[in-house]
Amino acid sequence: MLAATPTGGDSPPGAITIPTLLGGGVRRALATIFIEPAGAGRPFTYDPGDAPEAIDSACRAARWQMTLYRQWASTPGTRVAIARPGGDFSAARADDLTLGVLVEGADGIRGPDELEWWKSQGVAAVALAWAKPSRYAGGNGVESGLTDLGRAMIREIDRLGLVHDLSHLSDASLAELLELAEGPVIASHSNVRALLDDGGLTLSQRQRHLADETIREIARRDGMIGSVIFSPFIVKGGRRDRRATLAEWASHVERICELMGGRTRVGLGSDADGGFSREMLPEGINAPADFIRLAEALADRGWSDDEVRGFAHGNWERFWARAARPAGTREGTGRTIRTPGR
Repeated sequence: MLAATPTGGDSPPGAITIPTLLGGGVRRALATIFIEPAGAGRPFTYDPGDAPEAIDSACRAARWQMTLYRQWASTPGTRVAIARPGGDFSAARADDLTLGVLVEGADGIRGPDELEWWKSQGVAAVALAWAKPSRYAGGNGVESGLTDLGRAMIREIDRLGLVHDLSHLSDASLAELLELAEGPVIASHSNVRALLDDGGLTLSQRQRHLADETIREIARRDGMIGSVIFSPFIVKGGRRDRRATLAEWASHVERICELMGGRTRVGLGSDADGGFSREMLPEGINAPADFIRLAEALADRGWSDDEVRGFAHGNWERFWARAARPAGTREGTGRTIRTPGR
């Protein structure tokens, strides 16, 4: 969620707010519908399981967030707008923060037949699970794969022309999704597994990030990867005892580009709305106004002005322009039978 309180110190949320996004020049972003199966009682949590009351709990938690985003967009003076259905940012205004909506954990969608309503509300992309398993798929904290309901949801995502988000899926779920899905794919906020794995990562830490073969497959489908700036997702071993350096972060970006065969399919996927404070961002990055330092770090590595602009906004803009086209007119997507390396 995008916080509406000042940024600050050790207590989350603290990495971004609406005013600091606008002040930092951010004009387009994905806002998450995030829910966690941990027992109801807070806005983002719900009772796990497939009992009717558990599904109702998840749906309430998800719809509460969508209602909030739409209230922001309808309140004069907030400078917040919702993108057109399916991630169409073409009507975005230069002075607004325009939000496409990413469902991060699909349990809040009652079933595939409800997805069309969510698209009408502004949903652009769907991740079937978060770290824990959902009714649709296994998340990065487990080894389970897709469910029958998840396979049906993949078909409906394709039919409606929405985008599949691979971040947070288990390896088994990710592999099967890539076999089934026809539509565009992204990893909205993931880094390079090989640069993090020191042999001591937990299952959840390893699966949270992308194997080399998965990165290549996203490139083959003309998808996008959003680079994360959460320090434990940058520093080898997932360490939390220090802030990452910009050089360590840039190494992830350049490795993604090497595996994808160019610099046109990577952008910022910050995860800075992920419930952690600015003290967990890389050194020198304390608010969106500091994102310019990311661009400077890439320029220092020899990126051209056009390539830096691509990372800053152009690559994502091109992707969403393609994704917003009717499904039958897209290029660069398609089914694969290749399995990501474990």
